[in-house]
Amino acid sequence: MVLEPVLCPACESDNVVKHGRAETGKQRYKCRTRECNRSTFMRDDVYRGYLPDVKQQIADMAVNGSGIRDTARVLKISPTTVIEALKKRSSH
Repeated sequence: MVLEPVLCPACESDNVVKHGRAETGKQRYKCRTRECNRSTFMRDDVYRGYLPDVKQQIADMAVNGSGIRDTARVLKISPTTVIEALKKRSSH
C-alpha cells in the first residue's frame, strides 16, 4: 500500500490532520502550521476561484477593461470571488 502525504495548498506543509467532512462527503483537512493563513481545505475538490491560473485571468481581464460581472460569467466563478481577488491583488 502506498501512502501519499497531504500537503497544505497555502504553505505546502505536511503538518496536516483530518478535520471532518464537507456537505458533499469529501474529506476536509486542517493545517496545523501557525504561520499558515489557511486553516482548513479539501484535497481534491478545489473551487476554481482559488486556482492561480484563474486569479491571473481575473487580473488580465481587469487590465483589459472587463467588468466584474463579465469576468465572473466568462470564468464561471462568483462575482464576489472576482472582487476579493482584485482587492488582494491591489494590496500587494
